[in-house]
Order: sequence, then structure tokens, then C-alpha cells
Amino acid sequence: MKLSHLKQITEYLQKYEKITAIHRVSDTIIRVVFDRDDALYFNMQRSNSSIFKCEEYPRSKVYNAPFDVILAKRFNRSNILNVTLLNGDKIIRFKTSIASAYKEEITYLQFEFTGKYTNVIILDEENLVLEALRHVDLFASFREVRVGQKLLDVPPAPFVAKEYPLEDVEQFLYEVYAKEQNAKLESLKKQKIAFLNKKLKKLQKLYDKLDSQEELQIEAQKYEHYGNLVLSNVQNIKPYEKRIYLDDYEGSKVEIELDKPHATPFSISEMFFTKSKKAKQRAKHLHIEEESLRSKIEHIKLFMNTVAEAKDIAKIELLFPKKIQNKKVKTNDSIETFWIEGYKVELGKNEKGNIVVLKNAKARDIWLHMRDMPSCHVIIHTDKQQLPQNIIQAAARLCVDFTTTSKDRYLVDYTPRREVTIQNGANVLYNKYKTIEVDTRE
Repeated sequence: MKLSHLKQITEYLQKYEKITAIHRVSDTIIRVVFDRDDALYFNMQRSNSSIFKCEEYPRSKVYNAPFDVILAKRFNRSNILNVTLLNGDKIIRFKTSIASAYKEEITYLQFEFTGKYTNVIILDEENLVLEALRHVDLFASFREVRVGQKLLDVPPAPFVAKEYPLEDVEQFLYEVYAKEQNAKLESLKKQKIAFLNKKLKKLQKLYDKLDSQEELQIEAQKYEHYGNLVLSNVQNIKPYEKRIYLDDYEGSKVEIELDKPHATPFSISEMFFTKSKKAKQRAKHLHIEEESLRSKIEHIKLFMNTVAEAKDIAKIELLFPKKIQNKKVKTNDSIETFWIEGYKVELGKNEKGNIVVLKNAKARDIWLHMRDMPSCHVIIHTDKQQLPQNIIQAAARLCVDFTTTSKDRYLVDYTPRREVTIQNGANVLYNKYKTIEVDTRE
């Protein structure tokens, strides 16, 4: 952070009288609640530190390291005696007190925005280190940060910092958060889209390599013809030849090079008949493989569009849940799985996936589908719990996002799985349903 901004923020902080609560919300971000309900966040990431305000920042976990224990003990419900910018440098120091039954206990809390050595240090009245976010030994810096050691001052900067006046400090703190979140969001989008694009290229390559049905049929006829010719020329074929010469039905010679030598002509004809049969089967089932690849390609494109349209990091985290390492659980590549606030949500990528999610759903799970148009089927696994409306809303948005990229207002019907009757494949009838609106224009 700029020194000029820290000076103005320090002046802003002087209006507060108490630290009501203080704790880490992530490895490097500390939430400080002043005067009951006014929270500021101190991001102490090395070389990227900042102070910001926001409506709410989710707490990743509860921290119980010695630093966190001392932080809570010394500063929860403490009085702020003063807030200063230590030696005019990038160090905000809070002098606090807690009145105990025996005496008033003075403690210093230092937020040091010093680039590589960014740190949070808790000191007693004698300037001895009680704890620190990062311990620093003499091998890393001349200024040791170790419990029980006296903390040396940071040498003054050899230059005069420029002034960058702020019109409204509070607005600036909100803007810091917005800019950081936008930067993280764009970086995350770029990373995830690159990941999806890599999968898309692999699928497209497989699709482009598919044989045509006409070519496979011609291949099947050719091998069948070769097999019949071999049986007609048994007397002319010697064992273990790599090249054979056959008389066709019109009296002309046909030269065929074999992949490997065979002991008898009959094994050669069997080999050609087998190849013909396989080519016929591939031709017969080619449309299934083609449709499978096409649906997967379309799903990835919808996925990429959904990532590109995401408005916050939470949406990206929803789309890319952390994988649980369990070798016994087999994944189905025709289904996409998401987690929304602990609820498992499954979505069919294609008709096969839609059939699977319908089949695997339990009676009280919630089924969702777009009204009056083909769409993916979505199942929310409820574990017999009452679903909050925001979970249904989020699942309905997924149903729309993975069906169309057109921006409009859409209606999504939802009902318990027991109300859905499968007619044929993924075609269903349902009743006793409710409807939710999803507006993708927002």
C-alpha cells in the first residue's frame, strides 16, 4: 500500500474507541471489528497487502495457532488508547488496554505493510514480541521477530513519499475490495477457461478423427471381398507368406500385403472377415459415438460461457468444486456434479446423463427442468432435508446456464423426483410442480 493512503487510513481509524472482536478469516487476512459492528479487513499477504471493507467476507476456517490465541486474548473487547503510523513509516500501531482484576494490561498491535517483510506483530509494553503472524530469524533479516525478543525499529525510508489524497477513505476501502475481487475473478476466469479449452480441443480432435459411415461401409465390403477371394484361392496360397496374389472373379490378379504371416489360408480369410465385421459394427454405432462427442463439446462450450459470465468468485468455486479423493467412487462422464452450500447437485450433460440423474435420484430429491423447451435435467440431493430457496434458485440458474447462452427470462419448473414419471429415455411427465424465474440478462 502507498504510504500516503496509510496515513489517511490511520487518521480514519482514530475515530474508533474499541476493538470488539478480532480473528483471522484466511491465512493472511485479519478481520477487526471496531465499536461493535464496523469491520475492516487487513490483508497481510506479502508484497500484496491492503486494507479493505466489504459487506461480508466468508471465514475459511477457525484458526487456533498461538498467534490466534494471543490475538483473541489481548484484543477482543479491548479499548483503543491511540492509533499511530509508527515513525511515519508503513506500520499502523494500535495501543490497546484490557482492564483485568489486577491491573490494566497494555498491548501493541502492529500491522506492518513493508513489502517482503509484511507482518502482524503483537508486543507488550516493553516492546517485547508476544506473537507474530510470521516469525523472522536473523538469517532472513537484521530485524528478528521472535517471541520474547525485543523488536527493533524499521530504519526510515531514504526518500519522501508522494501524497495521494483520498476524497473519501471509507469509499476507498470498499473500492480496494472491489478491485481485488475483480482482479482475482478475472485471473480465475482466465485460468478455468484455459483448462476447459484444453478439454475442448481434445474432444474436437477426437471428433475430427471420426471415420465417416460411408468409408467404414466401403472398408467392410473390401475386407469381406478379400476374405471370399482367399477362400477361392486356397490352392494358390502358401503358408506364412507376407504377400499373396489372388485371382479375382474377373480373372485379374489382386495383390494383398498381410499384416503378419499366417499358417493357413483359412486363418487369413477369418482375419479379413473379422475386420469386415468390426468395420460394419463401427459404421452401425458411429452415430452414437458422434452424438456423444458432439454433446460433450456443446457442454464444454456452455461451461466456458458460464465461467465467462460469472459475476463473482463464489460462482467459479461452485462450478469447480474440490474433488474428494476416493478411488472406490466411479465418476460418470455424462454427469456434472456441483456442491451448493453442502447440497450435492447433479446435471446431465446429454441424454445419457439425463437418464442417469433421473434413475439415481431418490423420491424426495428435487428435480428441475426448463419449461416448454429441451434442457438438461438437474437433481438436488436433499437427504430428506427442507431446501432453502436460494439453493433451488442457484440450481435453476445452472439448469439454464448449461442449456443456452441466450440472455433472456426463463422459467424453470421444479418438483420432488417422486412426481416425475419417465416416459421414454429422458422424456418425462410431471405434476404438482412449482416454477422459478431465472433472468440471465442481469
